[in-house]
Amino acid sequence: MRFAVCLLAAALPAAAHVISMSSGDVRVENDRATYELQMPLYEVAHVDAPEKALLDHIRFASRGKPARRVSGSCRPDAAQGLYLCVAEYQFPEPVERLDVECTFHAVTVPNHVHLLRAQRGDLRDQAIFDFSFPKAEIRFAPPTPWETALTQTLAGLWRAWGGLAQVLFLASLALAARSRKELATLTGMFLAGQTAAALLVPLTSWQPAPRFVEAAAALTIAYLAVEILLLPEAGSRWAVAGVLGAFHGLYFDLFLRTSGYRAAFVMAGAALGDLLLVAIFALLFRRIAKAAAALRPVQVSASLLLVVGMTWFFMRLSD
Repeated sequence: MRFAVCLLAAALPAAAHVISMSSGDVRVENDRATYELQMPLYEVAHVDAPEKALLDHIRFASRGKPARRVSGSCRPDAAQGLYLCVAEYQFPEPVERLDVECTFHAVTVPNHVHLLRAQRGDLRDQAIFDFSFPKAEIRFAPPTPWETALTQTLAGLWRAWGGLAQVLFLASLALAARSRKELATLTGMFLAGQTAAALLVPLTSWQPAPRFVEAAAALTIAYLAVEILLLPEAGSRWAVAGVLGAFHGLYFDLFLRTSGYRAAFVMAGAALGDLLLVAIFALLFRRIAKAAAALRPVQVSASLLLVVGMTWFFMRLSD
C-alpha cells in the first residue's frame, strides 16, 4: 500500500515529460569549438530565461582547463518545433581530449537525456548525458568493438530504467501476473513486442512524434490497470502484453534514431533492465500482498496506476 502511494507521488510530478531528449553537436578546431543545441520546444516551456539557462548548464574543458564561452545565442524555431542554440568557446590551448559536463536535467526534467556528437577534423565521438552520468570525456578516438558493445548495451539498460513510462508499465505487468509462470510469459511477450517495434518501425516511413509515443505509453499503463481491476480472470493476457510492448518499443525507436546506436546492443541492454525491474516489482508486490492482504494491495495499486495513466494520457492530448 505504501509502495503504491509512493509510486503515484513520484509519477505525477514527472508525468509532464516522459520522453525527454535533446541533441547537440560540437565541432572542435584547434583551440576553438562551436556548439549547436537542438531541444524540443516543449522541453523549455517552463524554463526561465532558457537562452541563458541552457548554455549555463553545459560546460567544456580540456586537460582540466575550462573553456571560455565567447558568444552564444538561442532562438525558437516553430517550424521544426525546436529551440536552437549556438555558442562559441575558446580554450587555453589546442584540444586533444574534450571534457564535458552537461546538467540539462537540472533545468528541464530529471529524466532528460542529452546526446552530444563531437567532431575534430576527421575524428568523431559522442556521449550521452543524464542525471546519472552528467560528465564524460570525449577522446576523438574510434572505440574498440568491446567499448562500443558495452557503451550501447548500458545505454539501453539505463533508458529502460530512466523512462518513467517503462518503469510504471513493468510495475503494472508484475501486478497483472497471477502466477510466476504467467509473469514469465507476460514478460517474454512484452519484450518480444518491444523489440519488434524498435526493429521494424525504422524499416517503414513512419516516424512517430514524441508526444504520440508518450500518450501511447500512458494509455498502456491505464489499459493494463483496467484489465487487473475489471477482468481479473481474463485469458490471453499474454497477447495484450505483446501488443502493449510494441508501443513501448516506439520509445526505443526514438532513442535509436537520435543516437545512431546499434539496435541489437541497445535492445539487449533494455531487455536486461526490464527483466531486473520486473523481478524487483514481483518480489515487492508478493511481500506486500502477504503483509497487507486485507488492504487489497493489488487492486489499490492498479487503481493508482489507472489514475496516473489516464491523467498522463489526457495531459498529452491537451498539449
